[in-house]
Amino acid sequence: MSSEHAKAVSIIGAPLDLGQTRRGVDMGPSAIRYAGLEERLAEIGYAVTERGNVAAPEPEALTVRDARARYLPEILDACAALAALVEGAVREGARPLVLGGDHAIALGTLAGLAAAAGQPGGVIWIDAHGDLNTPETSPSGNVHGMPLAAALGRAPEWFRHDGLALPAVTPSRVALVGIRSLDPAERAYLRDADIRVFTMSDIDRIGIERAVREALDHVAGPGFVHASLDLDSLDPEVAPGVGTPVRGGLTYREAHLACELIAESELLGSLEVVEANPILDRENTTALTAVELVASALGKTIL
Repeated sequence: MSSEHAKAVSIIGAPLDLGQTRRGVDMGPSAIRYAGLEERLAEIGYAVTERGNVAAPEPEALTVRDARARYLPEILDACAALAALVEGAVREGARPLVLGGDHAIALGTLAGLAAAAGQPGGVIWIDAHGDLNTPETSPSGNVHGMPLAAALGRAPEWFRHDGLALPAVTPSRVALVGIRSLDPAERAYLRDADIRVFTMSDIDRIGIERAVREALDHVAGPGFVHASLDLDSLDPEVAPGVGTPVRGGLTYREAHLACELIAESELLGSLEVVEANPILDRENTTALTAVELVASALGKTIL
């Protein structure tokens, strides 16, 4: 990204909660904004454009058409709308910052980035989960466990949509960081895929710095480099307000160092933060943490 545009950020809210069954993540974008996001970015020198929220329907007004991928048509429509906003922000020279909502929104973010770049790109996926299920393999039918699989072009008959440029990600340029909960089909897929996986056990052994540096080396390349941060990658003691908490996650400092290393690499063209659930939070702790992690990923330094 050129220096003249490096300090322009477009905030895009995607308050979608159709990808899972626990309500509350639709309020995540508002909670993160309320925690002082725009002011924090301004403090570190960013010109911020606020693009509002993508429209997302309420599940109570919808009917599940196929339990293997609950609310998928509506999710694809919302993701297509998000993709258009992300593509527009990139074409205007700004760095998209997408606020979720559940992780299903990543499909829209990545499709928008691919459309703007004219080719697939790379992604560092910081998450407790792999999100690599397809409708045929998902134990729950919850689409927030499928966006990375969809972005990779898997199960195209399910995720085809005129507003989504798929595949959006190159398989050899995906790195998963913080993984500690995989379904059997995801585990089987990852054994043969050219995807770097850094589980929490790996991070315990080699440290977060080495894991993130190797992940960044793996995702670097043409098109774009995106970071997708699911707040459940953090330990629930640090980020209690998430829909699918898993014990044994990243500490506060590990998460910050990961984001600081991403900023130092100067590879990052876009960022999203997902799965903040204010209903389950304590005094907006998780949203406040999200703001600080975004600031670190976008270049905040201690000195």
